[in-house]
Amino acid sequence: MKRLAYTALAIELVAVAIFAATYDSLDFRIYMLGGEALTDGASLYLEQHADHWFTNTPFAALVFAPLSALPLAVARVAWQLASVAAFAYACAVTLELAGRRPSRPAVAAAVAAGLALAPMWHSLYQGQVNLFLLALVMHDMKRIANNKKAGIGIGIATAMKLTPGIFILFLLVTRRTKSAALAAAAFCACALAAWAVAPDASRVYWLHTFFDTSRVGAPYISNQSPYGAAVRIFGGAEHVDGWYTFVPPLLAVAGLALAAARARRGDWLAAIAVTGTTGLLVSPISWAHHWVWVVPALAVLLRDGHRKTPAFAFAVFAIAPMWFTPHDGGPDEYGFHGPVTLVANAYLAAALAFLAYACLRLRTPRPDRHALKPDAPESTPAHENHRVPTPER
Repeated sequence: MKRLAYTALAIELVAVAIFAATYDSLDFRIYMLGGEALTDGASLYLEQHADHWFTNTPFAALVFAPLSALPLAVARVAWQLASVAAFAYACAVTLELAGRRPSRPAVAAAVAAGLALAPMWHSLYQGQVNLFLLALVMHDMKRIANNKKAGIGIGIATAMKLTPGIFILFLLVTRRTKSAALAAAAFCACALAAWAVAPDASRVYWLHTFFDTSRVGAPYISNQSPYGAAVRIFGGAEHVDGWYTFVPPLLAVAGLALAAARARRGDWLAAIAVTGTTGLLVSPISWAHHWVWVVPALAVLLRDGHRKTPAFAFAVFAIAPMWFTPHDGGPDEYGFHGPVTLVANAYLAAALAFLAYACLRLRTPRPDRHALKPDAPESTPAHENHRVPTPER
């Protein structure tokens, strides 16, 4: 088994390196062009780059500004291999939170299996940042689960792509106020750094682009958020935008309440998976490559002793069945009915099923690990060995 894991991972690493060296990943190229625009003083948001809009934060462009000085192929290979390394770290943290020792063979097996999932290989295919964001958030959440102050990673991840900001709200709900403040401060520091370098671009983004979903094609089948599903089912954003305004707050309240309940019971892995999933549901745009939170969710199912359910979920996220339905970012995706609707929104259906499962598991007792006492401040966790806890540091 150890040899199989190492062999599979080695093959995948070689494939990633060859692919990165030869394929011009669109999203990575746009990131690089955004970095170039920032350093050259060109408009970041008012003109297209490679016939596409730059839709991420000014801080994301600032991160890519140094990389833009490298040859594109060199930068791509370095980015992709670093993405795999970040994913390996996220897998190691996931194993530890699941109660497993993150040995090298175990991590290799987890990474090899995880890279077979569409959100992971799609992130690599597009040259996206999602695996770094996963690693940053998992690092901080591991420290917080062990009653240590953290939040810088969550703040940086939120400054890169806003969806991880749901974890700042989670920290507030679970009364980890010091960590929430640290995450918010890190986010503000990153945003201010980008503002200092590119004040005009920052002004355009935060006052205009931030609110403009028309630039990213909400109906496209890759958008597996509830908003994307609603736009497709009802035949266009004009039929959705009025009443849908009330949906994200309701999803956020329900998801964060569930995540906090799991954290109070000591189930930090489930709390992380639920929070990450909630962020995907609240966001109006949750592309297929954003769904890297399937990894901690699958780990929860496996840890709880299930076999068939995680195997089925793995197959759903490996096959990505929505790509087998008509899709062109417009009319072809409108008006699906019956089973086709379920297939076209497979990730969304899986996410809702996982949240329902996490809710039902609240009725099943399990030994607390890193539990928070109900209504207790963040400095007083209840460990299963009942030792006097140390304050968050």
